[in-house]
Amino acid sequence: MSRCKEEEIIFDTMREADVWADSIANEMYGRLYDSYSTPDYKIAYALAFRLAAIENCRVYTKDENAENKYKVYAAFDDSNS
Repeated sequence: MSRCKEEEIIFDTMREADVWADSIANEMYGRLYDSYSTPDYKIAYALAFRLAAIENCRVYTKDENAENKYKVYAAFDDSNS
C-alpha cells in the first residue's frame, strides 16, 4: 500500500527547502509514508539526498512534467536491522 504525502509549497531558497526536506525525511524514515510529491524541485532534490544518506534506504525519483510535480519514493531494507 503506497502512502504519498503531497504538498504545494514552493520555497525561495535551497536552504529553506533543505530544512523542510529534513523533516520530511524523518517522517519517511519513521514510515509515515513512502513517497512525497511537490511542485518544488528544490525540496525533491534535498529530500532525495537526505534519504540517500540513510544506509538501508533506496531512493527513486520521478519527474511528472504533465502535472508539474516531482516525486521522491523511499524503500527501506529492514533485513539488516
